[in-house]
Amino acid sequence: MEFPKFLLGDNTDYPTAIFIVHTEYPRFIINLENDKVEWLEDFTKEDEKELETEAENLIEQATAFYDREVSRYED
Repeated sequence: MEFPKFLLGDNTDYPTAIFIVHTEYPRFIINLENDKVEWLEDFTKEDEKELETEAENLIEQATAFYDREVSRYED
């Protein structure tokens, strides 16, 4: 089974948080309420340098995914 690239997450312990889960490498969870990112991968120093630009792009994609999902609920 293939999973979507992004998933919307919810947790009643964090009622104002908006979690987006990125399921592909590099996997992460971002809380859009405060832009805190939790990486689910272990990176080397070389990986970290390479991921700087990619991470910014992925976070923008996660935000766009959330905006798209919310607009679909409103329709």
